Amino acid sequence: MTNEELHKDGLPTMPRVDAVWESALYQREYQRLEELERERVFCRHGLQHLFDCARIMWILNLERGLGLDREIVYATALLHDIGKAQQYETGEPHDVAGERLAREILRELPAVHAFSAEEIDAICTAIRGHRHLREGAEVLERLLYQADKASRACFACPSDVRAACSWSDAKKNLAVRI
Repeated sequence: MTNEELHKDGLPTMPRVDAVWESALYQREYQRLEELERERVFCRHGLQHLFDCARIMWILNLERGLGLDREIVYATALLHDIGKAQQYETGEPHDVAGERLAREILRELPAVHAFSAEEIDAICTAIRGHRHLREGAEVLERLLYQADKASRACFACPSDVRAACSWSDAKKNLAVRI
């Protein structure tokens, strides 16, 4: 491992990702989302989904030799749906709300765990672009878009639930990928 500190269990630490998770604003928005999705029948946007996205992004990064930083990948995935509660409550698209909230969270991190301005811009661009892949998408943006879709096991969803889902079949992940 290069330049990565290891936890006592031998796994790499991610202090900047830990700082995002521990952010008061992140926790407030995450808890609001958990409450709003408590009775949700379809896919939820909790930790399982966020870390599924992170791991898929990391796998794609490694397979493609992209050289992205682990903490950038995981922070992006952890933050990408942070605007969902705002969408449920006001109708503001969660990619727009998420970009704004992520930027605020990232800018408020303690200096010792700070992301650079360029890293913040890349993370926020990825969050803004994760719902609709645009032509010329940045690498991190493309990975998040792909991982977000691949993380959904629509193929395993009960048929009655799948039929009621608002996603088109073209958007659903109907085969095992990743």
